[in-house]
Amino acid sequence: MNDSVLFELLVPNLYDTYIGIGTIAYNEHYRHLWPNGDTSTYIENSFTKKVLLKEELDQNTSLYLIRTNKSYAGILKITLDKAIDKHSKRNSLYIDKIYIQNKYTRLGIGRKTLEFVTTRAKELSKSVIYLEAMQKGLALPFYLSNDFTIIGNTKIPFKNAIEVEKPMYTLLKYI
Repeated sequence: MNDSVLFELLVPNLYDTYIGIGTIAYNEHYRHLWPNGDTSTYIENSFTKKVLLKEELDQNTSLYLIRTNKSYAGILKITLDKAIDKHSKRNSLYIDKIYIQNKYTRLGIGRKTLEFVTTRAKELSKSVIYLEAMQKGLALPFYLSNDFTIIGNTKIPFKNAIEVEKPMYTLLKYI
């Protein structure tokens, strides 16, 4: 990709953009998790102004719009201090969401996003980064190829998600 990838910290006048980009990207990648492709449960818990206001007030949460020089490509949500396994919250950074629209996949944006998160984690003196990924998902090989290792199993927490689609892995990377 020749365009730069930029990470804009979310501000209130960009909420609608974040909600729109996040909803599009989520729906493009995850409709299969929900009966009849109805993602409304997830969208209502992730992409509303009420949710964003709450998250923005949480100093432990950072929300970003991911953009190229030309347009917005996706969103990023990180939790700055969140314990995992034997790693304290002081030493751990959690990637809550990386959602990139289909038309921007395979352009290096995911790799640049992980580089950005790693840099941010180092600035905060973290020793690990972790996330959760679908066991059947296309993102899993990407994370494994970027030095994440599987350390556990988890599931989508929403009751109405399709049961056979719920399994997820917890992945961790030392930095």
